[in-house]
Amino acid sequence: MAPMKAMKAVKARAKTMTKGALAEALATETGLKKSECNKVVESLAKVATTQVKSAGKFVLPGLCMIKSRQKAATKAGKRMAFGKEISCKAQPAKTIVKAFPVSALKKSI
Repeated sequence: MAPMKAMKAVKARAKTMTKGALAEALATETGLKKSECNKVVESLAKVATTQVKSAGKFVLPGLCMIKSRQKAATKAGKRMAFGKEISCKAQPAKTIVKAFPVSALKKSI
């Protein structure tokens, strides 16, 4: 019974902010229209994706850093995991994208 109670406590958290709610918050903070703020959020997303694709790194000052890297392909075979021998399938190479919080954000929380 204890694991079920823990799961319910996790679900009780506040919901994440949607794109429309973000645009509304920016509009009230800056005094711009909500539609203008929505365009700013969309253009920021486009700029971030092009930068991550070309340079491999994008920094939102004071918030986060988004990095991409190549994960190498793995061969099929048998590997030891948790003391047992497991047969693994081959995996193709992948591009991994991760976001890292800036140290100022870490210190503020």
